[in-house]
Order: sequence, then structure tokens, then C-alpha cells
Amino acid sequence: MGKTAKPKSLKATVTHLEMRTPPRIIPPLPVNLHASLIRAINIPLHFYRYLQWQVGREWHWGNRLRMKDEELAAIIHAKTTRIYVLSVDGAPAGFFELSETTDANVELVYFGLMNHARTRGLGQWMLGQALATAWSTTPATVTVQTNTLDHPAALPLYQRMGFEPVSQNGAIVRPLCDDEILAMAKADPPTLDG
Repeated sequence: MGKTAKPKSLKATVTHLEMRTPPRIIPPLPVNLHASLIRAINIPLHFYRYLQWQVGREWHWGNRLRMKDEELAAIIHAKTTRIYVLSVDGAPAGFFELSETTDANVELVYFGLMNHARTRGLGQWMLGQALATAWSTTPATVTVQTNTLDHPAALPLYQRMGFEPVSQNGAIVRPLCDDEILAMAKADPPTLDG
């Protein structure tokens, strides 16, 4: 069996957005949904990687999946990082990650839903919850970035919720190759005793 070809790098335009005042209205949870957001303190690395893969594989989120355990743990277990997991009907359905980058800024680093949770009205509600959480520390600004490879509704949603674009730049995104995906699948599962 020969080596698999590496996927071609993709060009993207990254839009940087910021919000200088909290949103006036936080959208309510859509009716007839059993959803909850729970903060994951010291989230296990394997569960974090599962969330990244399930939410971001379609949008080429690969950076965190390529990190070594120590590097990833240093970021997601930092005191300045807050991760909230969305559950719908008791099963994981998405997550958001906030990082206090400075005393005056909170960045919405990751935000997204798993495929089975999309088109149910949860995105706007969860973004409202993420923003309420970000503003709870009274920063001067809340920032986020998105790119042209993300879900097409991402940029319009951010703008509807009050973010304003402040800059753009080009980026090269390197999708995960088959060998990297296979290595993740073969990784040792977590043990129950440790």
C-alpha cells in the first residue's frame, strides 16, 4: 500500500471582529429543546479533541488536533481559558472556548455546533451565552475571528450579535491528512483508572 497524498493547502480570508459593548439582547433558548451549557473545568484532552473533531472537521480545524498533549493542556487548562460544552438531550452537541488574552480583552477562540445540532436555532442562543460569559469579566473588548472556510452563517451571525469587522488578512489552512486522522483514531483510548 502506497503513501497517501497530502491534501492541498487552502487559501482563506480571515476576518477579525470586535465588540466594545455587551449585546443588548441575549436570545432565548429555542422552545422544545432540552439543552444545557456546562463549564468543563480541566477538560480531558481526549474529550476536547473529540469536540474539536466533531465540531470543526468540516471547517478544517486542525491546529489544536496537531498539538502534543503538553502544549494542548497548557492552553486549555490555563486559568485564562474557559470552555463550555453544549449538550442537547443529554449528548454533546457543541462548545465554545473563551480566552482572556489581556486584562482588557476576551477572545472567543472557538465556537461551533456539531452537525446534528445545526438548524435548530441553537447557534444564536449559544453565541448569546458565550457573549454573556465573556462580558461577565467586564473586558473593554470581546474579539473573534472567522474565515472563508468556516460555516457560511458564522460571519453574519457574529455581526447580527454586535461584532464589527476591524481587519482582514489572508491565511493558508493546512487540512488534516489521512495519516493524521488515522493516527488520531489509533491513539490509545483513555483508561478508567487514570
